[in-house]
Amino acid sequence: MRADAVEAVIRGLKKAGVSVATYLPDSLLKELYPALDADPDIRTIPVTNEGEGAAIAGGVFLSGKRAVLVMENSGLRAATEHLARMGLGAGIPVVMIMSYRGEMGENNWWAIPHGITMEPLLQALRTPYTIVRDVEELETAIVRAYDTAYASYYHAAIVLGGDLVR
Repeated sequence: MRADAVEAVIRGLKKAGVSVATYLPDSLLKELYPALDADPDIRTIPVTNEGEGAAIAGGVFLSGKRAVLVMENSGLRAATEHLARMGLGAGIPVVMIMSYRGEMGENNWWAIPHGITMEPLLQALRTPYTIVRDVEELETAIVRAYDTAYASYYHAAIVLGGDLVR
């Protein structure tokens, strides 16, 4: 992930009032995780699977604070049950920042299904999302995702693609 994109993500999270970041590391966002860990204003919670991260982010919402779930888009499949229960069933929003594995131009055969399933899953979960490929759009996209999620009591996602993560 580009250094300027890492900085923009952290600025956007802070502007949105995020104080907790839960994440399952992936290779496309590998530069973001140490930057989150080093930031004194954001508590980080590494998780063993994305469903666990979604549940923690939902719990943070219930405490009156704001959290983000950071993961590879393949994690959306792992977190779907948790997201459906919290969003569709309980009105507990989770804001996600995902890398876009399987995007056009992907050269890893194993990552192609991640791109094929991501948008249909987001749509099935009725989750508004934005695919960001330009660093100048990052901060605004993050703030807007929180505005949408906390106004609707539902999830929102920002997908990082293109040269931001490659």
